[in-house]
Amino acid sequence: MAQKKKKKSPGNVVAQNRRARHDYTIVETLEAGLVLKGTEVKSLRQGKASIGEAYADEKGGEFYLQNAFIPEYTSGAFNHDPRGPRKLLLHRREIARLTGAVQRKGMTVVPLSVYFNARGIAKVQLALAEGRQRHDKRQAIKDRDWNRQKARLMRER
Repeated sequence: MAQKKKKKSPGNVVAQNRRARHDYTIVETLEAGLVLKGTEVKSLRQGKASIGEAYADEKGGEFYLQNAFIPEYTSGAFNHDPRGPRKLLLHRREIARLTGAVQRKGMTVVPLSVYFNARGIAKVQLALAEGRQRHDKRQAIKDRDWNRQKARLMRER
């Protein structure tokens, strides 16, 4: 009998975008590598990044992480641009699928978290997402509260 592969949770999480699951309906998630400079990696290892307003954008057949804030490393002369675009490492098929979804269906590619995997390599968990309207957000909150209440009632029985 074949065993199911357990879905690993990201390892050493550096930054999370908690608003993303509230503001967007997540359709699909995928993992991408990040092209970083040395000072960016050192700053990430200190846990000082923010991806609250970040998004991924396609330029010239490649995806770039835009508006992610990685502060300058404190000691060192060769620092980086804190909000500069950072190239995402994706397979050609993933790029084609994401580009098609963004152009045809009007979806957005949003980063959910930045983390270091087991080998110490910086990764980004991306989500292909649809924007939610205000009434959709309210309905999602109601559904979540109801499910929580249901679970509480079932536990008491």
